[in-house]
Amino acid sequence: MYMAGKRIVVLASGAGTNFQAIIDAVGAGKINGTIEALVSDRKSCGALERARKNTIKAISLPRTDNNRESYFQELFAVVNDLHPDIIVMAGFMKILPDWFVNRFPMKIINTHPSLLPCFGGEGFYGHHVHEKVIESGAKISGCTAHFVIPDVDAGPIILQRAVPVEDTDTPDTLSEKVKEAEHVVLVEALSIILEGKFRISGKRVLFPE
Repeated sequence: MYMAGKRIVVLASGAGTNFQAIIDAVGAGKINGTIEALVSDRKSCGALERARKNTIKAISLPRTDNNRESYFQELFAVVNDLHPDIIVMAGFMKILPDWFVNRFPMKIINTHPSLLPCFGGEGFYGHHVHEKVIESGAKISGCTAHFVIPDVDAGPIILQRAVPVEDTDTPDTLSEKVKEAEHVVLVEALSIILEGKFRISGKRVLFPE
């Protein structure tokens, strides 16, 4: 089903709609890569079910104690053993520690449900983002695909896609619009990165003309 190519490892915590977008794009030949595994911090979730349905290795790694460091050491060992060329945080609801990120420099990408650098950083996740966007009176929101660095939501921006914020929007309706945009942006960003058609200059990801 999947093309031979770069090795993709996906981290996810929820329903896995972004993960499904990757599955579909790889199957359609839009991404030159192989999904090696889906790793989740939950015992069960939609993303794990999507992996099993598509015969992708599904790894459940829930946190069973209060030792944050030992949990991420275990997660690192699992991911490292998969020899990823790229790691995709597709709705993974944990912040990776600095040392973890630094072991995979510019090899981890994430999507964020706003147009960074607006509405990003500690505490800005999920519906909290959409609530703050609506409260602010902003007329445009969107999503961002970016490289992960130790500073939260501060890595070089790969791609962004805007969506209108209507007067009638609620956090739920805005979330649905942003999710649709995320699917497009994530697939495009992943394709570009795996093809190596970019360079990084400071906080900017530049593409050849």
